[in-house]
Amino acid sequence: MKIKLKLYLLIPMAILWSAYNPAFSSESTLTVWKSATCGCCQKWVEYMKDNGFKVISNNVENVLLIKAKLGITNPALHSCHTAEVDGYLIEGHVPVSDVRRLLAERPNVVGLTAPGMPQMSPGMGSVKPRGYDVLQFNSSQRSSVFSSY
Repeated sequence: MKIKLKLYLLIPMAILWSAYNPAFSSESTLTVWKSATCGCCQKWVEYMKDNGFKVISNNVENVLLIKAKLGITNPALHSCHTAEVDGYLIEGHVPVSDVRRLLAERPNVVGLTAPGMPQMSPGMGSVKPRGYDVLQFNSSQRSSVFSSY
């Protein structure tokens, strides 16, 4: 009887613990390419980890070569780092809420971008995005607004 009672208590506790523990997160793996010397890129990586994503971070000599290889050829879409998650590209300081929305809605786009280095974006001074747009872009490199902050 005592063993059954303990199991009835332990199992729900284990489920709750795993639901709130980032090590057991159901988020996807994010692969990031960035410069080793870019502090804002590292801050964005840490922000994504803090929000439950498993992140594989690759320091590269030339991020532009990675962008070209992945098909982000329009310089107007570029930012300081590039990531891939579940078949989508994430360019720059895109907030975690937009990445989650992208993965939930699964629109027919190549990915999302926060072009340039928006000052009030995650990794650039604010975990709460303010004062910029996140764009979605297609294989023709045409973009439209995905979110406005």
